[in-house]
Amino acid sequence: MNDRIEKWKSGLTRTRKTAFGRIANLLGASEINADIWENLEVMLIQADLGIETTAKIIEALKSQAQHEGWTKAEQLKSALRSELLQKVSEPEPLKINQSGPTVILIVGVNGSGKTTSVAKLAKRFKEDGRKVVMAAADTFRAAAIEQLQKWGERLEVRVVAGKSEGDPGAVTYDAIQSAVVREEDILLIDTAGRLHTRYNLMEELKKVHRVSGKAYSGAPHAVWLVMDATTGQNALQQASAFKEAVNVNGVILAKLDSSSRGGMAFAIQEGLDLPILYAGLGEGADDLQPFDPNAFVDGVLADFG
Repeated sequence: MNDRIEKWKSGLTRTRKTAFGRIANLLGASEINADIWENLEVMLIQADLGIETTAKIIEALKSQAQHEGWTKAEQLKSALRSELLQKVSEPEPLKINQSGPTVILIVGVNGSGKTTSVAKLAKRFKEDGRKVVMAAADTFRAAAIEQLQKWGERLEVRVVAGKSEGDPGAVTYDAIQSAVVREEDILLIDTAGRLHTRYNLMEELKKVHRVSGKAYSGAPHAVWLVMDATTGQNALQQASAFKEAVNVNGVILAKLDSSSRGGMAFAIQEGLDLPILYAGLGEGADDLQPFDPNAFVDGVLADFG
């Protein structure tokens, strides 16, 4: 338990020191006044919570402070923790099919960390006793195919791959069909990174989504979006486009340990109505952790004392 908490605390060091540490200093021995509210609002926005999420938190804190008759800024600390905790939620566990493979489509923009996330997910599922297969449907980059194949060798997980610059839909179809025949439990499909503004590429992603449904009824059973935590609020508009295009139903927040903008996590559920499923807390194969709301909030507020 302590190791898990320390992993979260360590992974959130940059976010905590850069943004939330300043908030901890603000809510010290000061009296609650107009400057406190204004500075807190500015700091929450700078912490990448976004304007809308910040406004709701400030409104709730003001209401509670007035109702409770608080006069010291120190009294806002526990209330802020409660408000932040309400912005993130415990994700529901993945429903595993009992009569065929559970197909998970992994999507996101270029460089977000999809391929590495796919491999780390494969490791987690394999350690849970599942028969796992990965599909290299990022046919635009030969390096992506090679990277996934190397991960497959390292993890002893089967990889289905096609030719570089081939049809990603065909790779997806073949992977699903072979997973059905081999009675494998989970198929993770690594798709090519694409900007949400590139119409043709987004249409191709929709095609991959449709093809999976033709290959196996009900597929994909989950569509997970990998978001780069270092991009902060800029990633939310991109995420909205992916959600609309292929019915994204969960988020993997990659590179959280490399980011000072982890506050964006509080805006994901508020702005996208999507749960965060996993968070990247390091570069190791075991550093993709199931999202833990309490550990996350405690990690960013660790300097509150």
